[in-house]
Amino acid sequence: MLQIAPGEPWVSWLNRAEEVLRAGGVVAYPSETVWGLAALPDVQGVQRLFEVKGRSESKPVQASFLNLSVARPFVEAADTFERLTVFLPGPLTIVTPASAACPVTLAPGGRVGVRVPDHPVALALLERMGGVLATTSCNRSGAPAALSAVEAQQLGLADLVVPDGGVRALGLPSTVLDLAARRVLRKGAIPAAQIMAVLEGAP
Repeated sequence: MLQIAPGEPWVSWLNRAEEVLRAGGVVAYPSETVWGLAALPDVQGVQRLFEVKGRSESKPVQASFLNLSVARPFVEAADTFERLTVFLPGPLTIVTPASAACPVTLAPGGRVGVRVPDHPVALALLERMGGVLATTSCNRSGAPAALSAVEAQQLGLADLVVPDGGVRALGLPSTVLDLAARRVLRKGAIPAAQIMAVLEGAP
């Protein structure tokens, strides 16, 4: 995986991002797909995401995880979920039944959208914050997502915009799959046919 350059500037950025998040704020951050918004996965954090985006609470945010080891306790064990882990980390969001350990803020209706990003900045931020954050795309509801730090800054939705460390986004959102229905809810960076082939056990 691509790495951000080590050094004091990155420590400072991560320190600032951690301070903002722990104070209940929102951070804009880069991923391998588009820019995202992150907040703590508690009631206050999730509510802030809805507020800054102008988003209906009927459209839940996703949960971003540092890795699959962190994510698995939040979901009900299922062979179909495990098959799709071949795409993770990567640009896939899996909407799947949540376990009892998953906070209700991340699983309204008993389902959680699981995302494991593949971008060094997103992963560094997740590592700082214990491995899980409430996340959504960096845009006002219904508008295109930001594709750069400049665009994220211009939107003015976040309390802090973290730079991308020189690792650019693909410009396509993550593919969103409803696992129970085996239905793609949003087309994205991974073709639906590729996902379905894995679900069906095709080589």
